Amino acid sequence: MRATLHPEAERDVMAAAEFYATEGSPLVAARFVAEFRRTTSLLADNPGLGAPRSRGRRAFPMRVFPYTVVYRVVENEIRVLVVRHQHRHPDFGARRR
Repeated sequence: MRATLHPEAERDVMAAAEFYATEGSPLVAARFVAEFRRTTSLLADNPGLGAPRSRGRRAFPMRVFPYTVVYRVVENEIRVLVVRHQHRHPDFGARRR
């Protein structure tokens, strides 16, 4: 399987990386992006890993950073819908398809 990102999920990743670059360092931001890529690769290889959510979605926490990847399996791909900080409201990004 392959992984694709909803345009808003791309913005979620960019916003988190910008935060870590500003508040931490460019190295921390690069580590965040690498961890996100590792997580999406893991999910593409094992799409059933995430915990089931409503409307066919699944959620999987990133290992190092406090973010959860919310995705849906669509045909031969996983579609990443939301990359949500774990302190955000659970409905953040709920309207994304």
